[in-house]
Amino acid sequence: MALLLQLVDRVVTAKFELDCDIFTVGRNQDNNIVIDDIAVSGLHAQFEREEDPYYEGHFRYFLHDLESTNGSFVNNDSVSRYELKNNDTVKIGWNEFKFIGDDYDKHEATAHILSGN
Repeated sequence: MALLLQLVDRVVTAKFELDCDIFTVGRNQDNNIVIDDIAVSGLHAQFEREEDPYYEGHFRYFLHDLESTNGSFVNNDSVSRYELKNNDTVKIGWNEFKFIGDDYDKHEATAHILSGN
């Protein structure tokens, strides 16, 4: 399952599992992630999960800005809709998140095998 890690000064302060097809972010209390920040719109953005048509049993994840006042950013680039890749940095208002894709644990295991650790 994909994760969204909230960072403050490069330290993880919160972890969110992207376990549904639509995962919303904003200032309103009915969002999946509520951010009390004046730079964040009431319904700012959403993470979308779609089945990968080429890789059975796997998902693709997108960040979709919902016409927010201050925009959404991936790797410091303003985006309206963007397919996320493992380790992408997402900024919403003054908040920074790290996207960890579905297969992060498999990649970690491969890295340990290859490095001998």
